[in-house]
Amino acid sequence: MKNSAKTVALVGKYNATGMTESIQELAAFLANAGHRVIFEAESSQALAVHPFEIMSVADIGRCVDVAVVIGGDGTMLGIARKLAPYEIPLIGVNQGRLGFITDIPRDQMMPAVASILQGQHIAEKRSLLQAIVVREGEQIFSGVAFNDIVLSRGAGSGMIELKVDVDDHFMYNQRSDGLIVSTPTGSTAYALSAGGPILHPSLRGIALVPIAPHALSNRPIVLPESSIIKIEIVAGRDASVNFDMQSFANLNHKDQIIINRSTHQITFLHPENWNYYHTLREKLHWNEYPSVAGALK
Repeated sequence: MKNSAKTVALVGKYNATGMTESIQELAAFLANAGHRVIFEAESSQALAVHPFEIMSVADIGRCVDVAVVIGGDGTMLGIARKLAPYEIPLIGVNQGRLGFITDIPRDQMMPAVASILQGQHIAEKRSLLQAIVVREGEQIFSGVAFNDIVLSRGAGSGMIELKVDVDDHFMYNQRSDGLIVSTPTGSTAYALSAGGPILHPSLRGIALVPIAPHALSNRPIVLPESSIIKIEIVAGRDASVNFDMQSFANLNHKDQIIINRSTHQITFLHPENWNYYHTLREKLHWNEYPSVAGALK
């Protein structure tokens, strides 16, 4: 990003509590600082955005220097996938609950965003996954995921059986409630609650995490991000695949899901004092032990 971003897009979850006040306050602040402020079209719903411009995601991708996303991680996931092809850096302001990837607290929004737009920031790249669903040799669905791609059984059905190949090598057959294919970013989401490892965002890996496997020997595994993963539905009813829990496809027996790393990346801009381990401590409530010197007092 340029040292001084001139054109700034604002994206927010328009029906969230307090969102109208937050996004209008930030818009006015940025406009008074000399920035051109553009609202993403869906975010402008129910918001009085006059006198600011409104644009589609595609138009934003072509003309802005940076996008500020106000909301929770779900809001960030949705817009990040759409803006990834345009290489627009993203700044996340947390007005949700967890805030792993919307990391600026609401009460620090103004000074933090101002400093980042002036070039005082840490830039961090994150990878995405892409996948297609193939049925009888024909592609029937495609999608991109920032967190994870999840294959799962139907709500009222039993386990599903999956055949997993990696780089054209047979890996295993697995009976389970499903399988999570996760990016490092997604390793602190659904994959974590299913017993998967936490992957630092700078790692070049893809995690496979079984959901309640029948055989306890089916353990999570981290693959190189260059891997091509093919998953076939062998048995089970009402299976589906979802991308970041935001887009879905129903699956039949013998359908194949072919997953690999996307050619696009997401760039996050963090405040200069941002630290990934601080985020983990804060969001996962890890204990912080006192220093030896402090313990001896």
